[in-house]
Amino acid sequence: MEEKHKLVDNAAKKRYEFNLDGGIAMVEYIKAQGFMVLTHTEVPEKYEGQGIGAELVRAVLEDVRAKKVQIIPQCPFIAQYIYRHPEWADVVLKEVPARKE
Repeated sequence: MEEKHKLVDNAAKKRYEFNLDGGIAMVEYIKAQGFMVLTHTEVPEKYEGQGIGAELVRAVLEDVRAKKVQIIPQCPFIAQYIYRHPEWADVVLKEVPARKE
């Protein structure tokens, strides 16, 4: 699938973004020690049903895989995307790492 939008990691706002004409599609996250929790996905209403959310999630998963970061897909949309595309299962954290004291 061809990427139509440029993924931006807006670390200040703790979210990945696609800048769209008239809005921002985003995946919010929480960074933890050694992994990332993807908490929420949002696409502006006028872009719903056009595949923007799936394109965004795929771009985010490509980025975290490239950075060798594991994720916890807390967002139901992202969890469902991974369920439907099992080739992304390797980026899902299977066990929370022990805290270093």
